[in-house]
Order: sequence, then structure tokens, then C-alpha cells
Amino acid sequence: MKTAVAQIKLKTADFDFNYENITKAIENTDCDLIIFPSALLCETGGKDLDYDADCINKEEEMYEKIAGKEYSKAVLIGNILIKNGDVEEVEAFELCGKKIFVSGTFYDDVICDLYILSKNKYFVMKSYDEFVENISVKTDFIYINAIGMSDESIFAGGSFAKNRENRIVFQAPLCEECVRDIDFGAHVEYQKEIFEESIFKVTTFALKEYCENTGFKKVILGLSGGIDSALTAALAVEALGKENVSGILMPSMFSSEGSVIDSIALAQNLGIKTVKHTITPLFDNFMEKIAHERLHDLAEENLQARLRGLILMFFSNRDGGLLLSTGNKSEAAMGYGTLYGDLAGGYNLICDLTKTNVYKLSNYINRNGEIIPQAIIDKAPSAELRPNQKDQDSLPEYEVLDDIIEMYVEQLMPKEEIYKKYDKSLVDSTIKKIYRAQFKRKQCCLGVRLTERSFTSGVNYPVVQRFY
Repeated sequence: MKTAVAQIKLKTADFDFNYENITKAIENTDCDLIIFPSALLCETGGKDLDYDADCINKEEEMYEKIAGKEYSKAVLIGNILIKNGDVEEVEAFELCGKKIFVSGTFYDDVICDLYILSKNKYFVMKSYDEFVENISVKTDFIYINAIGMSDESIFAGGSFAKNRENRIVFQAPLCEECVRDIDFGAHVEYQKEIFEESIFKVTTFALKEYCENTGFKKVILGLSGGIDSALTAALAVEALGKENVSGILMPSMFSSEGSVIDSIALAQNLGIKTVKHTITPLFDNFMEKIAHERLHDLAEENLQARLRGLILMFFSNRDGGLLLSTGNKSEAAMGYGTLYGDLAGGYNLICDLTKTNVYKLSNYINRNGEIIPQAIIDKAPSAELRPNQKDQDSLPEYEVLDDIIEMYVEQLMPKEEIYKKYDKSLVDSTIKKIYRAQFKRKQCCLGVRLTERSFTSGVNYPVVQRFY
């Protein structure tokens, strides 16, 4: 039996696109059986569209339309088998004298000739190698995954096949379409997940897909001279091209000269257009006409962030560009961001990266030469909302903070275990801040999910609670 795998892009409820992409692969492949990822609404990000009768009908029409072409080969789309003009939902079937089993869950006691695991699995960093290793088989095996997006969750592909000796015979790349004949007698060298490379691929793919599916052609973002906006700009250029990315510099009376210089250097390295709008006159006018006094307090710090958000949203509306928010997971955990200010935006590429991982990815981007100026990477992080401000004035060192976040939020580790590594009062105050900041995270924009326990999805802390 000649078998082919088609790791293709599927779009949520875009049945015309999915039909064309599926039939193109079918018609360009010579085989007895071609295996596609599931195209079901519930498997491609449909959410409550799965209750929409018109949408469900369109989905069913797509399968019937494919069946109407009466291909000579069998077509398996998830667990939908199309053969001889018929459409059937299957768990097991026979073809060319082979017993084939299809499931969305892996069972190690199924007797068959070919086991197909069809589950659109969203990307979670540092999980792929373990997933592949845990699939131990005694029969020919294929795992098929789509590439595409379900809002915050990204289907990144990574389909693979093993033979009955549990040896890898095929491995598809991340975030790339791949249609390939499977030779169960072959041997390929398994490519382990490289953390920075996989994050780079997934985040840039996510932005490209988001813009393609929502109609945005260009993006804008504020360039502060800090590492978060620099990384976001670099990722955006990789995803959309330098001609489709614009940066806005918005220095204040507290901005260092280096922040402006570094932002300009970054823009030149990336080849993106920038404009500069100083917020000091706006701030001074607000103080004079509305506040009537200077108190040098948190409200004035937040006002600076909100004036920047005002400028960014204006140009987003005026020019039709998607505003990229640039907050990271460490800041989100601590509530270190201003609603309707630096938290404003339509999409966030780094919201599930701790500050430590932001630096790792930035250094990866610079692996072949300086793109993000080294001065940006080396400087102490600062919001620059008051004289000589540094993030560590109000936050623990990021290396410590990020470790606590990963243990408590992502690994669900009991506090008592974290106390063994860090001071109890530090751990308790950090956890308290995580809960107290939930109201802000509820109002943040959509972003790329990279962990099981992302603030975009997976974490469900209550806003109203009295425990912390």
C-alpha cells in the first residue's frame, strides 16, 4: 500500500481555502492512501462555531464536494474517510489488504497494520521531543498534525512516522506544508527541537497567519529602546517584511538619549520606517489644563504610558496597521504594565515569553550578526517613567522572578517546594502579585500561546478572590 502524508495549512471555517488546499495535495500525489490532518471545526479552532448550523453544513458540503471528484485513491482527513465517492467517519478500515486504525488518542495495545494518530496538537515549547519519544510502537505509525492557528494556539505541524521497529522514518518541519510519500523501510535522522529556533518559527508564522486571516497588511509598534519592542520588531520584519513594519519613537522628559539612539539603530538594522513624536508637550499640557498640579506619582507615570498608547492607536486607526503590543510574560505576571497604555494593541508575539526567554530569543536573532543592537541587550530594563527608573526597583531580578513564575504558573508546583529554593516572603509576595494582576490580563490583547499554562489560555485565575 503506497501511503502519503499531507501536513497542510487549514484555516478556521474557511471551507473554500481548505477544499482547494486538500484537493491540490490529492491531485499532485500518486498513492493508494493520502492522510490529511483533521479539518473538523472543533479541530481547527471553530470554538462555538461548532454550534452554528450553517457553518456545520458548509463543512459537510466540503467533504461531499471532495467525494464528488471520485478520486481513485482513498483520502483520510482526520477520521473522515473519502473513498469511491463515499464519505464515512471511521475508526478502523481496510485498504489494500491492510488493517488501518485511526484515533485522536494513542493506545499501545491496538492490533493493526497501520496506526494513524490524527490530532491537531497546538505548539507547546520544549514538549515535542518528549511527545515523539513517548510514542512507542510495534506497528507502522503516522502522526499527522495541521499547520494553522486557533486564535492564541498555533498548530505547528511536526508530523512524523515510525515503523514497527519504533524507528523514525519521516519527520515534517515546523510551520511548513509538507506532502510526502512514506517509506516505512527508510531511516531518517531525528531532528530534536531547538528551543530558540522553534519559538522563532512559531511566533513569526503566527503573525503572518493572523494578518493573512484578519486582513491586516501592515503592523506598527512603539520603539522604546528596550529589549521587548526590539525583539517584537525583529520578529515582525521576519514575518511580514521590512516594508510592512513601522516603528514610532515617543520619548519623554525621562527617556535617556541612549533609548532614542538605540531605537534608531535598531530601525536602521531592520530597514523599517520610523517617526518620532515626543510626548512631553502633551504631558505638560495635561498637567496644566486637567491635573493642575504635579505630584510625581503613579498616576503621572501611567499617564505617560497612556499618551503613548493614544498616539499608537491613532496611527493604527489612521493607517490601518495592526498595533503590536510588546509586554512579556514576566511583566504580565506582575501587572507591570499600564492598561490603555503600553498594554494597548491588537496582537502580542512575546506575551508567553518570560524576560529570560526574551533575551534568549534576542541573542538567537543576532546569531549571524547584530540585528538587535547589543546596547539594547546589555542595558538594564527600564520603563523610563521617572528619573533613573529600573525594573528591578520594584521587581525581583528577572532570573529569580522567571524561575518562580515557571515553577508556580507553568509547572503548578506547590509553594512549599518553591520555598526550598527561594525566600518564603519573596515567593509569597510574587504569588500575591500574580493573582492581584489578573484584572489587567483579562483586558490584554490576543497573543501567541507557547506554553500549556499561558495567560492567554490555560491559566484561569479569578479576578475577584480574597485568598491572595
